This record gives sequence, structure tokens and C-alpha cells, in this order.
Amino acid sequence: MRAYTADVGRGFAPDRSDSVEKSLLKQYERVFFESLITTFGLDAFIRDQHGGDMDTIHNVRQIGKDERMGYKNPANAAAWEARGAYDSHTYHSHDGYIARNREVSALKKEGRLRDAYTGEAIARNGRTDLDHIIAAREIHEDRGRVLAGLKGEDLANSPENLVPTNPRANRSKKADSMEDFLKRRGGEYSAEQQARMRKLDAQTRKAYNARLGAAYYTSDFWQDAAMAAGKVGMQMGVRQAAGFVLAEVWFAVREKMAATHSSKFRDMLLAAGEGVREGGIRAKQKFGHILSRFSEGVAAGLLSSLITTLCNIFFTTARHIVRILRQTFATVVAAGKVLLFNPDNLLFGDRMKAALTILAVGASAVAGIMVSEFASKAGLAAVPVIGDTLVTFLGVLVSGLLSCGLVYFLDNCDVVKRAVSFLNKIHTVEYDIAFYRKHAAEFEQHLETLLAYDLEGFQREAASWRAAVHRLEAAGDNPAELSRLDNIMAEQGISKPWTGDFNDFMGSKKQTLTFE
Repeated sequence: MRAYTADVGRGFAPDRSDSVEKSLLKQYERVFFESLITTFGLDAFIRDQHGGDMDTIHNVRQIGKDERMGYKNPANAAAWEARGAYDSHTYHSHDGYIARNREVSALKKEGRLRDAYTGEAIARNGRTDLDHIIAAREIHEDRGRVLAGLKGEDLANSPENLVPTNPRANRSKKADSMEDFLKRRGGEYSAEQQARMRKLDAQTRKAYNARLGAAYYTSDFWQDAAMAAGKVGMQMGVRQAAGFVLAEVWFAVREKMAATHSSKFRDMLLAAGEGVREGGIRAKQKFGHILSRFSEGVAAGLLSSLITTLCNIFFTTARHIVRILRQTFATVVAAGKVLLFNPDNLLFGDRMKAALTILAVGASAVAGIMVSEFASKAGLAAVPVIGDTLVTFLGVLVSGLLSCGLVYFLDNCDVVKRAVSFLNKIHTVEYDIAFYRKHAAEFEQHLETLLAYDLEGFQREAASWRAAVHRLEAAGDNPAELSRLDNIMAEQGISKPWTGDFNDFMGSKKQTLTFE
């Protein structure tokens, strides 16, 4: 979206028979079409995935719980399948388990051992077990652990995960999580003891997840994320550029078909073909605009993919949320370009209005996506044959209506007009730019006028007149030299303002000099 003044500055010329408002509506029509075709037509070429473009620890743990979730990287899926079966003996004979058991035994002999779950002291001759706060089986079957590439035996037998407790608690807990265990046997413990157990479990899980995150997110994750973002960026760039080209082709086809008064199918087909050719030529002539759309799309794709990946480290983003993020960043990038770089040298108020218009169209597209998603979840997509078409149509309809309404409001609201007028009075560098551009244009016009003169011819003519002046000066007041004046006038192609003899002509009161 560009303001009217910006389009004029870039070569847009409204039809002299149209009002400014009508010319603006033509420009907005193009913006709407381009926005709709990119958002609801060309989005099919970008493969949005539930949970973003990267495997994250949070997301892989949703596999099996969320039917739409799956591995993004086949290598990670292969690593999960190759994890092997859980072997209790391997976990309970680990060096970490043995070392922790010795430490606990020494504390018990010294009379300094307490039950980690109940807080009660354990007698020197009391029975104790070592319990994995996070069960060894749970760690082995943790997709996040496999994704991070860490050994389950090392994690399960870390000092913070192995605690002393009474055999009854350990053997009744088995492979349950602490929360599941307390749901089953919580009545056997006081509220204070339950709180103690939950706190211990939360601290241990926090440390466990921190180790997984440190291992996975500091390896090649962000390099892979950058590559995935680059891929999405290229797709978004092509999407934006293709939308611009298709808009050129569409309007060229429409113009050609409107100019064809024949109702014959063959003539209409020929007109459409001519429109496609004309649209291709127009797009080629506007290569700079296509490149600009491409660069904006790349930037939006990169940002949306990276932000989506960051979000999915903490929570899962649905597929339609990914689309909304992409559209939002496409809008923000375009608006930011106007606000920060001001490529069209707009005054401050016009710049703010142009940015608001871009955001309004972008917000309308986001609203259309949300309506499409709601309609799909409501069962409209299940309608035979036309379900998907109806869902898309509703999204386009809502987006188009909102766009038209918001843009009309921005163009016609008195409050907006007064605000733009006030902001335009703020002296910014654009005023100086406009001043110098105006005078530069005037200088160019004067230069074109000067360049149109025949300088050599002018010099020859000036030399000829100088010679004539010298001849007349040499003649002085001698009447006999009047013939020199006749000769000079003949040479210069000047018609004499008298007829006949000069003295006789001037001596008659009835004669008048006629200069042509």
C-alpha cells in the first residue's frame, strides 16, 4: 500500500477525467487484489507446519498427545526409533547410582540421613531405598531427551534425581510421575509432606529440562533454524513478487477484455491473451518494484520463521498461527519500510497515514485467516466438493470488506484528515527534500529549454549582426551609403517598412512605415 502522493511521485498519473478519490480507489483495488491473492491464493506454496519448522523439546513431547504433531526432521524421528528398549538393570547398575548409594549409606551410618519425601530422620539401622524422582523409565522414554542426544542413564542417575526414601514410597511409586503417585497414594502423606514432594519434583524437573535445553539449543539448532528461516524467507519473497506480477497481469487482462466490445468467446480469449502479454511487459518494466516486494517477503519470512521457532520452544503454535505470524510480519516489514526509510519522501503525516493503511490491510488479512480457521473448525470444510472453497471464500470476503472499510475510513474521516494535516506541518527533513526536489525540477525544465537552442546558429547570427553594425557605423551620416542598409536588410531577410525611394516615401505625410 502506498499513499496517493507517493504513487504520484513514482510515476502514477490519475486519469484526468477521474476525481482524485476515484483514482485512489483504483489504486486501493490493486492493493486489495494483491493482498488477497498472496494471502489466500499463493499461501498454498508455503508449507506451514503445526508447531513450526523445527523440532523443539516441547513439541516432540506432544507427539502421541497431539494428533497433528510429528517430527519435522526425519533424522530426529530415526533417532527416536533407534533408542532401544528400557533396561532397568542398566539404569540401576550405573556408576552414578552406585556412587550415590555409597554416599547415602555413609550419611545413614553417621545418623545424618533424612527421608527426602517426608523429611523424617532415618535411623542408622533403618531401611532405605534410592528413588529416581523422575523415573528412569520416564527419562528413557522422553522424546525430549532423545532429541537432545543425551544418555538416559546419566540423566536418571544424576545426584539431584536420586534421593533416599523409605522402601514403601519407592516401591509404590514405581515408574509413576510424582503427580500421578500423589493422586494414588497422597492420602498417606500430610499436606506439608505432599507440598515438599511436589517442590522437590519441580526443582528436579527444572534442572533436568535445563540440561536438555543446554545440550540441544546450543548445538546446531540455531544454525538449522536459520536455514529453515531462509527457506521460508525465499518462499515468502517469491510469494510477494508473484502476487505483484499476477496483479499486473490481472489488471492488464481486465483492461483488454473491457475494451473488447465483442461477445464472441474467441475474441474474448484473444483479448485475454493480449492482456497476459501486456501484463508481462508491465511487470518487466517494474522490475524494481518486484525486487522490492521480494526483499520485503524475504525479511518477513525470516522473522516469522525465527519467531515461530522461538515460540515453539515454550509452546506449540498451530498452523493458522504460523500463517498469522507470516502475514503480520509481512505487514510490519512493509509499514516499517515506510516509517523508517520513507522511500517515497512523504511528509510526516502522509507517512503515518501510509503506514496505518498498510497495517489496516494486513490486519484485515489476519482477520480473514482467523475466520477461515473458525469456519473450518465449525465443520464447513467437511461440506462435499465445495467445503474448502467456501472456507477460503469466507476468509477473502471478510478480508476484502474490512480492508475497504478501514481504508475508506482513513481516507474520509475528518479526524484523520486533520491529524495528517497537523503532522504534515511538523518540519522534518522531508520538507527540505521536497523543496530541493521542486527547484531541481525547475532547473531541469530550464536546462531542457536551453539545450533546445541552436547555439551554433545563434553564434553565426550574432556574428552577422555585429558585422552589419560595423558596416552601418562605417557609413556614418552619408546619404550615399543608404544602399548599405538595403543590402543588410536583404541579407538578414528583413522586409523594408517603406516602398519606392526612401527620401520620397519619408517626405510624404500620407505614407506610414509598416514593420513586419
